[in-house]
Amino acid sequence: MKRSQSGFTVIEIILVVLFLATAATVLFIQRSNLAAAERDTQRKTAINAMYYDLQEVFFAKNGYYPATIDEKNLTAMDPALFKDPNGVKIGDEASEYRYETTGCDNDKCKGFTLRANLEKEDDFVKSSSDK
Repeated sequence: MKRSQSGFTVIEIILVVLFLATAATVLFIQRSNLAAAERDTQRKTAINAMYYDLQEVFFAKNGYYPATIDEKNLTAMDPALFKDPNGVKIGDEASEYRYETTGCDNDKCKGFTLRANLEKEDDFVKSSSDK
């Protein structure tokens, strides 16, 4: 008499577990990459907002750039953009954003460079066109 058995072999179960573990690992890595890319996009957006506020609003009105920037002198942008994705405000030592000025006389500067440290690319840099 022949006996029929149904079910999975140990090898089949091991293969399915390995496949699921591999898929989970790939998804975790991709999720991390997507999150880093999103934070980089936030950094670029903030630097672009600061740049255009400095160029199109502040410089157009005053004829110079400020020695430091914050929500008091750059009023045409969202104040939340002065903080990097970690919540550190521009000007603080640990900030991923940097504002560097050139040709300053007291608090009036001739040029600037804005930088953001990115995770997936080189630093994002925007410089004044009036250097």
